[in-house]
Amino acid sequence: MKDIDPESLDRAIDNFGKTRILVIGDIMLDQFIWGKVSRISPEAPVPVVEVDHDTTMLGGAANVVNNIVSLGGKVLLCGVVGDDYIGRQIFSLLNKLGVNTDGIIVDDNRPTTIKTRIIAHAQQVVRFDRETRDPLRPETSNTILNFIHNQKDDLGAIIVSDYGKGVVTRGLMEGVKDLMLARGRPLAVDPNIKNFPLYEGVTIISPNNNEAQEAAGMDILDEESLRRVGEGLVQSYRCRALLITRGEEGMTLFEEDGRITDIKAMARRVYDVTGAGDTVTATLILGVAAGLDIKSAAYLSNLAAGIVVGEVGTSTVKIDDLKALVTSYLQE
Repeated sequence: MKDIDPESLDRAIDNFGKTRILVIGDIMLDQFIWGKVSRISPEAPVPVVEVDHDTTMLGGAANVVNNIVSLGGKVLLCGVVGDDYIGRQIFSLLNKLGVNTDGIIVDDNRPTTIKTRIIAHAQQVVRFDRETRDPLRPETSNTILNFIHNQKDDLGAIIVSDYGKGVVTRGLMEGVKDLMLARGRPLAVDPNIKNFPLYEGVTIISPNNNEAQEAAGMDILDEESLRRVGEGLVQSYRCRALLITRGEEGMTLFEEDGRITDIKAMARRVYDVTGAGDTVTATLILGVAAGLDIKSAAYLSNLAAGIVVGEVGTSTVKIDDLKALVTSYLQE
């Protein structure tokens, strides 16, 4: 994009570590079981995966945190895990990253969410989830809000990572908006379709194409319907901006002043979109907190997403890789 200043992007990336971001949302563990398929089961018409190894990675809101750390940012995490082995794995992984976990509540009434993906020959065969979607108890939400209140003066921005597993409730969102927006601090939401009414008045919402059209009650079939969906959502939810991620079509940014910006996809190859939304949200809000306007921050997040979708499995972006992409793409 000719109107994006590469020097401002470089400066912003260098400033990622100068502000603290707080992430609130559904904390998960992503498990990948890797193998190969050479035959079909005699018991049913399904492939038999011969398992080679398995890996575990931070998922959901915790993957947003992982991306922020990988990009050199300072971050806190709020959410809930169960009193179980999976929850203890998450604490261990976060501790290795040096992330403050004081905002994470251990709730013995709910299991820790884990998503297990079976991967064979670099393709996902099946995924199964173990979780509960029950809303948090009001006292648990209040504990999270009290933690945020105690941290509010040191926060540059908040990201709400909503996977619809019960952490994001009306009471929690109202409390977060009261704490952040009155101070002029950015509040970004990676949305879940069922909770869209809770996001009214936030700084930026970043749905994917399917989430956007479902929230608007209108299919995105062409550029005209895309415009109507985007503009309608900005007006309905009174956000400063809406960033619709559109897969191979790239992204489209809608701003409250009526400006619309199409950003073409930067990925040279697409193997797996797992975690790409987390990367977009993390990079976007880091960019805004580091002084970029929303359009420049959206462009930067598109570059970061292009790195992630070129890898199989939930992934993060390293700051040096992002800087290199900024240099190469903006010189083309």
